[in-house]
Parts: sequence; C-alpha cells; structure tokens
Amino acid sequence: MSNIKRIGVITCGGDCGGLNAVVKSVTQTALSLGIETLVIPNGYAGLYNLVDLKDPIVLTPDRVDSIDASLAGSEAGHSRVKIAKINDPDKYEKIKRGLKKFDIDGLVITGGDDTGSVMCDLIERGIRCIHVPKTMDLDLQPYSVGGDSSLNRIAQFTEELKTTGLSHNRIMVVEVFGRYVGHTAFRGGIGAEADCILIPEIPVDFEVVYNHMKKRYMQRVERSDVRTGTYTIVVSEGIADAKGSHITDDSSAVDAFGHKKLSGAGKYVRTQLEERMNVCPEMREFMKKKGMYVPGVYELPEIREVTPGHLVRSGHSSAYDVNFGKEAGAAAVRLISSGLEGVTVVKVRGDNIYYMPTSEAIVQRHVDLDLVPLFEQQGICFGREPVNYEANFIEMGKDIERHI
Repeated sequence: MSNIKRIGVITCGGDCGGLNAVVKSVTQTALSLGIETLVIPNGYAGLYNLVDLKDPIVLTPDRVDSIDASLAGSEAGHSRVKIAKINDPDKYEKIKRGLKKFDIDGLVITGGDDTGSVMCDLIERGIRCIHVPKTMDLDLQPYSVGGDSSLNRIAQFTEELKTTGLSHNRIMVVEVFGRYVGHTAFRGGIGAEADCILIPEIPVDFEVVYNHMKKRYMQRVERSDVRTGTYTIVVSEGIADAKGSHITDDSSAVDAFGHKKLSGAGKYVRTQLEERMNVCPEMREFMKKKGMYVPGVYELPEIREVTPGHLVRSGHSSAYDVNFGKEAGAAAVRLISSGLEGVTVVKVRGDNIYYMPTSEAIVQRHVDLDLVPLFEQQGICFGREPVNYEANFIEMGKDIERHI
C-alpha cells in the first residue's frame, strides 16, 4: 500500500444511476483501509474552487450511512467544466493549492469521456487520479455506471406509452439521449419491443420507415375487434439527416466541451413521416374503410413525439448499477492506494481487479452493426432495408465471462 491517507471523490458530467453507490463504496472501502474520504462538491467546478472552501466535507461513517445507494444522481453534485478552458493562467496551481490545503493525496473521479479527458489533463499536471467509468450513453470502452439504469427506464417509458398510443390510434416517437452513439435507443428500444429504432450509426431512409410503419399499423388495426392500433419508434437524439448533419433545433449552441447541443430528433422524425402520410392515398382509404375517417377533422392517424429527457437519468438505480458502482468504487480505492494512477476501472472478477489507461477507456464505442440484423429479422425496422444475419458458431469453455 502507498502512503495515501486522504482521498477526494468527485462526480462529473451528467447525473445517472449508480453514482451514489460509487461514492458510498469509495468511502466504505477507504475507511476499511484507514483512509479518509472527502467529497469535493459540484464536480470540476468544485475542484477549481476547492482552495476557497472553508470546511472540508468529510464522509464519516455516519454521513456515508445516510447515502442511499439505490437512488440515482449524486449527493456529491455535478458540473460540466473543462478545466483547460478556464480563463485563469493559475488554474492548475490553484487546484494543487486546494488539494494541499486539505491534505488530499489523490482523487477518485467518476464520469464519461469528457470527464476522463480532463482527468488525463490533471494526470499530466502531476495530480494523482483514478477514473470510475460513468455514462448512461454506454459509449465508453468498458461498461459504465448508469447504463443499465437508463436502459430500464427508457424501456419502461416506451412500453407504457403504448397504452396512450392504442387509446388514440397514434404513432408514438420517443426521443432519447445518446449523443453520437445509439446504445440507449438500441437497447432501450429492444427492451420495450419498439417497432422501429433509429440510431446515429445507420443513415435513416424515411421511405423505409414510413412503409414499415404503414404496413404494421394497418395490420394491427385490421386484426383488432375494436379497430385500434399503434406503432412505436425510439430515436436517438444524435441521428443525422441524409446529408450527414445531426438534427438540432439550435445548430449554434454548444456545451462546455464544444459539443453541439442536440435536440429535435423526435420532431424531425414526426415531420418526415407526416409529410409522407399527407400524400399517401392508401392511408386515407384505410381510415375510411375502418370507419375512422372524419373529413377535415380526423383524416389520418396522429403522430406524437415524446422526449422523456432527464427522467431517464432520475429516480432509482438498477440493481446491476448498484452492484457495479460498489465494485468499481472499491476497486478505484484499491488501485490508488496501491500506487496506480491515470487508469480506469474496467471490472472486478473475484480477487482480480481489471483496469486500462483512461486515455484508451474514453475512446468512443459505437453500436455493433453486425448485431442489428439479428433484430431486423425479427421484424424491427432500423431505418434501412433489412440485412441478413450471418451467424458464426463458437463453443465456449468453462471460463466463460460472467456479467456479475
């Protein structure tokens, strides 16, 4: 073990499930090793202003016992701050003075790719850090705290929206977070048995989407004794139009890390489908045939977009994320107390703690497009003509990887 006596814990970026489990596990593991834990509140903003903090926020056994690991979000607070962009030439020295003021020997930092990139910057400045991967987008190389929780909530909300869709014979479009990768839409949509899933990795052909929607919608109304049907689309916020441009209501808005603020994908999908439906005589004839058509009032099915937004980050963490968060938090303390730094926790398997350089962990991971045809052949539309699934058969030995 190293001579670390006190560590600081920071949660950065977006909130999500499993973070309180990380904070709690870091503290409890550190206490068992005789190490004290301080919360550095409000992410990197708090780290920059640490030197001005009057009293340290020590996580005593009583204080950490009050943290509910099953709640999403983080009691430590968040901010999206890129330290390199702070307009202060003394910023790194200021951070070091704050760490010295409170005798903090190292940091456990949990966050996504942007948080990890800042941590790499801090490491280069001589600040000891360990990274716990966190992102509901699931776009880091290892599994990240928050992913399972968000997928469960996306699936739940999408499944529940089918009831209002059926009540009004509507087509429902659900826009979800994910930025430039489609894991949340893909896995959340599969979990909800969505009819169509649109992700950034696959350019969208809206003719394919409309024809799939029309056929499936008509089939459901046709076989219903009360003439009801619905169709559900889950769309990632990061889908691009035919020219490759990402959909957004405000193309000029960027966040602290220079990322375009994405919004409006659900609305874009709705308008694309409405344009096609408005000139489709087959849909009007179907409405008349089924006694649903009202001239000038209700001539075509309604298409509604819903954006659950931050609801998918909130509420409770999944049991999987609590488990992973507690394992990863404990592993981070073990790594830093053993003299390691600049690495990301990957997993814990028995008495083995796996890690990788943070610079490699934050490389963006996309949806495996070889898997998509498996679901296309089950009837799900991904905005393109279905592709055949080509399977390879591989026998596994007794050392098969465990998820838990």
